[in-house]
Amino acid sequence: MAIDNAIKEPQVDEELALEHGLSSEEYARIQDILGRKPTFTELGIFSVMWSEHCSYKSSIKVLKTLPRSGGRLLVSAGEENAGLVDVGDGWAVAFKIESHNHPSAVEPYQGAATGVGGIMRDIFTMGARPIACLDPLHFGSLDDPHNRFLLDHVVKGIADYGNCLGIPTVGGEVFISDAYAGNPIVNVMSVGVVRHDRVASAVAKGPGNPVYLVGSKTGRDGIHGATFASEELSEESESRKSNVQVGDPFSEKLLLEATLELARRPFLVGIQDMGAAGITCSSSEMAAKGEAGIRLNLDAVPLREEGMIPYEIMLSESQERMLVVIQKGFEKELKEIFDRWDLDCTPIGEVIDTGKMEVFSNGKRVAEIPCSELVLGGGAPQYTMPARRPAYLEEANHLDLDALPEPKDYNAALLKLLARPNITHKGFIFEQYDSTVRTNTVIGPGADAAVIRVKGTSKGLAVSTDGNGRYTWLNPNAGGRIAVAEAARNVVCTGAQPVAITNCLNFGNPKDPEIYYQFSEAVAGMGDACRLFNTPVTGGNVSFYNENPDGAVYPTPVVGMLGLIEDLEHTTTPGFKQEGDFIVVLGSINGELGGSEYLEMAHKLVAGEPPLINLETEMNVQGTCLEGIQQGFIHSAHDISDGGLAVCLVESLLAAPDGLGAEIHLTRRLRNDEMLFGESQSTIIITVAEDDLLPLQRIAMGDQVPCITIGRVTTSGRLQLNDLIDLDRKQLRKAYMESFGRIMGA
Repeated sequence: MAIDNAIKEPQVDEELALEHGLSSEEYARIQDILGRKPTFTELGIFSVMWSEHCSYKSSIKVLKTLPRSGGRLLVSAGEENAGLVDVGDGWAVAFKIESHNHPSAVEPYQGAATGVGGIMRDIFTMGARPIACLDPLHFGSLDDPHNRFLLDHVVKGIADYGNCLGIPTVGGEVFISDAYAGNPIVNVMSVGVVRHDRVASAVAKGPGNPVYLVGSKTGRDGIHGATFASEELSEESESRKSNVQVGDPFSEKLLLEATLELARRPFLVGIQDMGAAGITCSSSEMAAKGEAGIRLNLDAVPLREEGMIPYEIMLSESQERMLVVIQKGFEKELKEIFDRWDLDCTPIGEVIDTGKMEVFSNGKRVAEIPCSELVLGGGAPQYTMPARRPAYLEEANHLDLDALPEPKDYNAALLKLLARPNITHKGFIFEQYDSTVRTNTVIGPGADAAVIRVKGTSKGLAVSTDGNGRYTWLNPNAGGRIAVAEAARNVVCTGAQPVAITNCLNFGNPKDPEIYYQFSEAVAGMGDACRLFNTPVTGGNVSFYNENPDGAVYPTPVVGMLGLIEDLEHTTTPGFKQEGDFIVVLGSINGELGGSEYLEMAHKLVAGEPPLINLETEMNVQGTCLEGIQQGFIHSAHDISDGGLAVCLVESLLAAPDGLGAEIHLTRRLRNDEMLFGESQSTIIITVAEDDLLPLQRIAMGDQVPCITIGRVTTSGRLQLNDLIDLDRKQLRKAYMESFGRIMGA
């Protein structure tokens, strides 16, 4: 390539910069960095790299308060494409969660599908083979046909991409509320395993080393997807479907296998997915990490559309592409790998020692920018945003239970609650996913957490995603704490020790001080919980501007928890196991109705304070449960969460063998609706054989954990609770197992 060092593109002015989402101050700073006005291509590069989606400019200062190292972490948060955790015997786990909210709002099928594809690439670019996928989803009321359309097509997108790729979708959650109307929350988490000596890095170094683009060809799909994800949705958003990428899972499967083969080769220097901002992001981040520069020849980029200009090529977010740097002299060996998998493998540049991104087209320089000025942790802006406690909280936190009547018929109230979309069984959704492909799934969808075996070992990985937007709306700090605590509790209920988290933080406009208060307080609560549980944050994603024309979504911090089971012989499921077992409460039934599903169902209220969460108590309850499982005392374990005690008992009963029932006798100084439907934290319902009750109580006493027997497993086939509830399994099953399909019109 003959090099013309002069900038050949015309320079642009401030008005165009503002149209690209940059501020006047940012435009002035760009001119200071370059010593001149930017070219059109350079403006596009800065606009995506300094967008909220790529730079985290409004969140990074808050995120740095989270515990981001220590424990079993092998890399600190943000160092690589995904978090990396040591699980022993030479194995590591790569895992991460990300959002695809705005794309899914305007193009639900492709938005969700490419969300799956993107998070998978973050895992296998680490050299890890993906073994599981989870999908926390939040949608507006399903009474609205458009919200049903969005949910239906998002689920199809996840199912089609994951099933074609051959990665089991094993968990997640579905939450329905008017707060998410028009702006669904579509988060996707992926988990993979890798040997320590096969971990790949996202780095470009070694001047003269060649830079390759591998995988699919480049088109115009997804241009400015990063900036699209960094602004509010509006009535115009529907016309911007070109901002949404288009996925091809069959190409991704080939790319996965080729990448894992490449990761085993000693000549690999670095590799990174071309996700948000495409070539721009991967090249600048890899070079900045390697303290190097990178020279790109856009004439060499394989295109699938004619007439693409440098701006479009640099910003395209076409899927199933990687940027690869190898040691010079191994070009033939690299090409052999990708030829074998029938994928493009094209040299498009080289590593240089200038520290700059130099971009050429038609032999002419169209961009020259210091790489470090583009990236998070370098010159990308970092802002301290104003925060103010929301005015709505004073009224929202007030709840006068004395003014609210109790149900006249608790059987009817429970059946109605079981049919609610936030409670009822989600088989309609997860049965569209292949949850057992690759034969590693030990516990699949529908339990407290999924469990995946690490083949060739006795180890298992428990994974769960949790986050309650209602709680966080009512008390952001408590909502952040509860998200971590419940995710940890869920993996403990399977017999796993919580190890580390990833997070996806879904909030409204960060320029609104009340929204930013929600964000910063939720992160503070998460940090408190993670420090106490020794579950450092491996990384994740911040998704701002989740608003529709009527307002912001609930503040929704979603936590993805990884737990480790050393011996898969010690795993537990929610279902009752055998007649005669004692049903025992670990913790206390405090019956808080604030922010509960029952309160919204029965009284149309989202009010009060969310359930109290004492992190030390939570730790003790989890410790007792985990030791009881490892000692073999506990036959089933299921935590109280949405719907309270009554729903917890129903779920354990319906997961039990046919014919089993439960008889409960419980006395508390609470209203009956508080006792049955209050969503107490730090409370787990377990079953134990009569002979094991005393040893379990000794463990609980040592941990200072209440351990109270409330009933027994029977052969009545009924749930009987005091004189309030008496329902047979057929009635419970119809309400709980069949309602979601009816709601969706299936």
